[in-house]
Formats: sequence, C-alpha cells, structure tokens
Amino acid sequence: MKKYNVAVVGANGAVGEEILRVLEEIDFPLKKLVPLASARSVGKQVEFNKESFDIIELTHDVFEKEEVDIALFSAGGSVSAEFAPSAVAAGAVVIDNTSHFRMDPNVPLVVPEVNPQDIAQWKETGIIANPNCSTIQMVQALKPLDEAYDLVRVDVDTYQATSGAGKSAMEELVSQMQAFFAFKLDEAEHKAFNHQIALNVIPQIDVFTDNGYTKEEMKMVNETTKIMHKEIALSATCVRVPTLRGHAESITMTFDSKINANEARKILKKAPNIVVLDNPDEALYPMPAACIDKNETFVGRIRNDLFSNNMLHMFVVADNLRVGAATNAVRIAQKWIEMEEGS
Repeated sequence: MKKYNVAVVGANGAVGEEILRVLEEIDFPLKKLVPLASARSVGKQVEFNKESFDIIELTHDVFEKEEVDIALFSAGGSVSAEFAPSAVAAGAVVIDNTSHFRMDPNVPLVVPEVNPQDIAQWKETGIIANPNCSTIQMVQALKPLDEAYDLVRVDVDTYQATSGAGKSAMEELVSQMQAFFAFKLDEAEHKAFNHQIALNVIPQIDVFTDNGYTKEEMKMVNETTKIMHKEIALSATCVRVPTLRGHAESITMTFDSKINANEARKILKKAPNIVVLDNPDEALYPMPAACIDKNETFVGRIRNDLFSNNMLHMFVVADNLRVGAATNAVRIAQKWIEMEEGS
C-alpha cells in the first residue's frame, strides 16, 4: 500500500492532538508526519508513536518543501483561509476542520457514514470540509432513519462540552471549579464565555444572528441540508454545559410516515458507527463521561411521541474532539485514499 506524507496544521491544539492519536490508533498509511503550527509554537514538540516531533512553523511554502500529500487543518478559520490554498497549490488535498469552507458550493462537506460519495468533488478546489461537531453526530443518527421513514423535520437541543471552544475554555472551567472549592467562584474570571460556565449552563454558542438563532445553530441547519442533500426543516438550540468532553443532543424527529421505536432501534443498531445504548430498566443510556476517547456515536432514550405516530425522540452523545472533529477528518482521509487508489 502506498504511504502518504501527512501535515497536521494546529498539531498542538486540542483537535490536532486528537488527530495524532487517531492516526496512531488506526495505523494510518503514514510515510512522514509534518506537525505544523504558528511561529510561537516552534520549539515545542508533539508525541506520535512514542516519538517526539518538533513543531514546524506553518508557512506558505512548507507544504511543497515537505512534499505533503494530505493536509489536515484544525487551527481556526482564518488560518485555513490563508494557508489552505497554498497547500492545494503544492499538490496536497486539504481536509479542513474549520467552518471557513463548509458552505462553499464547490467544496464537499463530508461525513463518511452519510455522504462518502461527495468526496469525489474534491478536485474542484482541492479541499474537503469537515462539518461542525454537533452536526456530525446528529446526521450519523438521522441518515438511516431518513432512508427508512423519510425525515421531514428535526428539533434538536444540544448540551455541548467546553472543549468545543478549545483548550482555554476547558482550562477556564477547571479554574472556576477550583475557585468554587476555594469559596472564590465570584472572583473567577470568564474570558472564553460570556458568563461563568462552572455550575451553570449558557444558552448561547457563537454569536446571535438577525433571526434570533446563533451561528452555531444555523450551522446545524445549513450543514444538515448540504450533507444529506435534502431540505429538512430544522430548529436547534445550542447550549454550553460545564463538562470537558462529549456533546449530547436531545433530538425530536418528524417523519412522512408512521414510525415505531422498536423498528427504529433495530435500524440504528445496523447503522455504521452507531452504538445503541437503550435499556431504561438498567439505567443504560448514552452519557458524555462514557463516550470519551470513543470513535462511535451513541444513541439511546429512543421512544415514540405520546401524541403523534410519525414522531420519534432520542438522545445522542459523542466525543466532540473525536467523532466531531479528529476521527471524522481521518476517516475522510481514508476514504479519499480508497477513491484515489481505486480510480
């Protein structure tokens, strides 16, 4: 099998570190690892396969110099906007984890378990976009049910961990909890969020738009349509909660036909990357604490609506740094390799 030179942009960030772990765990066909970050990170190292690698400064010519085949970007939208074209010009395929390219009509937005065929469009721009973390786990669970019952509407409430806002946000939660136990929570600073996150929930992720929804909520609306190639009425309320990792979602689905919870459970058990945890008698259901470091999406609390026979409710949980970012990006790379080597 051919091996590839892989660059990880933002290699020492929260998602970058997870990408390295996933690449290591799945024994990716790696010829050379190129860990990239800004100039201020030069001198630092990352660990991969029990070896230490020096961070290389991200520049416009580094992709050509290092002969990069695949560039995994996870360093923020402005970084992707500036440097992704340079990676493409050097002959690399870019898999971008930021929101910058997601709604570009010429850039495929891919969840491999849902729309792997869209990867073939990569040649138009040289870029494949990784969807928003909350969107990825949701569409993985929606797709098999849509195929069976024809989904027409989704209402979702998310409970998103602080890691979705980066390392500094996780550190802020920890420092605020330390302040709480020192009886000084009222003195603790909050910079990552508009309000105190410890012992609190914040019904705002990203900024509000003119329609009253936040940008995070509109990402779920617009990205779902693009990924599933279907206009689905969707309303989202995205909430930040005081956990470190693992996003949870309470999802209500309306279908064009009658649906049975037991049948839906069987369908989901057969779906790719879905693990059904649904035994109320044993208090078995998905929780963020149980999904950390897992590459699967967990589904439970599957139940019929009490009043409408075409509605279903479920609870969906996944590790946002894995399923919602790193794992999805690496799986896109794997599918891209399969397509390139099979063509």
